[in-house]
Amino acid sequence: MDFFILAALVLCSLTAPALGDKGSSKARGCSDIHRFYSGKGLKQDAAAPEFEISGEHLQICPQGYTCCTSKMEDNLAMISRTEIEGLLKETRRPLQSSLSYSQNTFNGYMDNLMNRSMTTLHDHFTSTWDLLYSRNSQLFRDLYKDLRDYYQGGNVNLEEVLNEFWTKLLEKIFYQANKQNSIGEDYQECVSKKIETLRLFGEAPHKMTIQVTRTFVAARAFLQGLTMTREVVSKVLQVPLSQKCIGAIMRMTYCQHCRGMPTAKPCVNYCSNVMKGCLANQADLHTEWSHLADTMIEVGERRLDDVDSVILSLPNQISEAMFTMIDNLATINSKLFQGCGSLGEGGAPSSGFGDIASRRRVIVDDRLGGSANKMAESVSNINMKLREMRSYWISLPKVLCSDRVASGTGAEDKCWNGMNRARYLPEVIGDGLASQINNPEVEVDITKPDMKIRQQIMPLKIMTHRLKNALNGKDMDFQDTSDDVSGSGSGMCADDTCSRGPRFNAPVTERPMVYPDPPNNKEVRSSASKSLPSISIFLLSLLILLLQR
Repeated sequence: MDFFILAALVLCSLTAPALGDKGSSKARGCSDIHRFYSGKGLKQDAAAPEFEISGEHLQICPQGYTCCTSKMEDNLAMISRTEIEGLLKETRRPLQSSLSYSQNTFNGYMDNLMNRSMTTLHDHFTSTWDLLYSRNSQLFRDLYKDLRDYYQGGNVNLEEVLNEFWTKLLEKIFYQANKQNSIGEDYQECVSKKIETLRLFGEAPHKMTIQVTRTFVAARAFLQGLTMTREVVSKVLQVPLSQKCIGAIMRMTYCQHCRGMPTAKPCVNYCSNVMKGCLANQADLHTEWSHLADTMIEVGERRLDDVDSVILSLPNQISEAMFTMIDNLATINSKLFQGCGSLGEGGAPSSGFGDIASRRRVIVDDRLGGSANKMAESVSNINMKLREMRSYWISLPKVLCSDRVASGTGAEDKCWNGMNRARYLPEVIGDGLASQINNPEVEVDITKPDMKIRQQIMPLKIMTHRLKNALNGKDMDFQDTSDDVSGSGSGMCADDTCSRGPRFNAPVTERPMVYPDPPNNKEVRSSASKSLPSISIFLLSLLILLLQR
C-alpha cells in the first residue's frame, strides 16, 4: 500500500505545473499583460485568459504556461515589425543627414569658389584686357560653365573643354592683333591647325590643365561618392526584414510579458545574436563600404587639399598665358605666316595690343574671400564623418540593442534569455550571412542572400574604383575602352592599393563556429530550464530508497 502511495506522489510531482517566478504553485493572474496589451493600442482578445493557461498553441513564445493567446501573439509580432522598422528608420536618419549635410557643404564651397574666381576674372580682365575681353567674354563664361557642369556630373569631357578654350583664345588674340587685315575662312582654318602644334602660351596651359584636371576629377568623384553612399543607406534599410527575424525580435521583446515577467529585459548577448541574424545581409556590405570610405578619405587628403588655390588662381594663370603670347606675338606671327602665308602689310603687335603690352602686369587678387582655406577645413570635417561611418553596417546590432538590453550589477543572471529570466549561455556569433549557420536565435538560409541588398555591392565597388582613378587624375567616364573597370593593362594604378576592378569575393567576416549538431535553443538558453529534470531524478532516487527499506 505504501508503495502505491509513494508512486502516486512521484507521478504528481513530475506532472505538476511549473512554479511561478515567486515560487507560488498558484496560477498567476493575467491582469498585467492585459494592461500592457491595451497600452500598445491593441484591442483586447475576447479569449484572453484571466489566469495562466498551457501554451501549446503558441508559435513564437515558449510553450510553457502563458497569458497570451495565438491572436495576441500574432498582434505582438505585428507590433514588433512596426517598431523595429521605425527604429531602423531612426537609426539611418543621422547618417543620411550627415551625408546630405556633407554633400551640400562641399557643393556649396565649390560653387562659392567658382563664383569668386569668375567675378575676380571679370573685374581684372575688364580693366586689363579691355575690348579683347569685353568682345570675347562669352568664351570665359563658357569655360566656367563647362567646369561647373563637369563637376556636377555632366557629360563634359574636361580635356576637350580646356584644349578648345586655349585654341579659341589664341585665335581671338591672333585676329585682334591682325584686325587690320582681312582673314578668309581658308586662312582661319590653317591658323587653327597650326595653333594646335605651337606652344604659343608658354607652359601656362599645360600647368593649368594638369591642376584643373586633377582637382576637378577628384572633386567630381568625391561628390558622387557622397551622393551614392546616401542612396545605398536609403535603399538597404528599406528592405523588409524576414518573418523569421520578426518572430525572433518578438520573442526577445514581448514573450516575457506573456510569461508574467514584464520587467525582464533581454540579455546583451541574446539581443546581439537576434540582431546579427536579422541584419546578416546588411553586414555583408561592410567590406566594400569600408573600402569606399577609406578611398574617399584618401582622395580628400591627397587631391582636395588645394582646391581653393587651384580655382582662385585660374584668372591669374589665364592672364599670364595671354601676356606670354603678346610678348612673343612677332615670333608667333612669323611662324604662322610661314605656314599659312602672309596677310600683307601689317601684322605687328602694336596694331592691336600697343596699350595692353605696355601695361604693368599685376597678380590677380581674390577680393571676395579671406585667405583661410575653408575648403580644406570642410574636407577635413567630411573625412572625420567618413571615418565614423566606415563600420556602420556591422555596428548596427550594437546600436539597436543599446537601449533595450539589461544592464547593471548581476544583470546577466537576471535577464530574459528567450525562455526564462536567467543567464544566456550561447556565444555571440560573427557578422555576415556565412556566420549565421549557427545562429541559435534566428533561422537564416545562408544559401539565399537578399538580392536587393547584394545588388548594392557592385555600385560600391565601381565607386571605389572611380575614386582610385581620380587619385591619378583619370575619369572613368572619359577613358579609352582599354581603360575599363577591369583595369587590366591600363597602367593607371599608382600603387598596390589601386583596385584591379570589381571583385566578387565574399566579404571578409569572422569565421563561423561549426558545431557537430546545431544547438538546441531550449537546451542551452538557461540553467533554470534544467531544474525540472533535476527534481525528477531526485524524487525517483528517493522512491527507490524507500522501496528498498
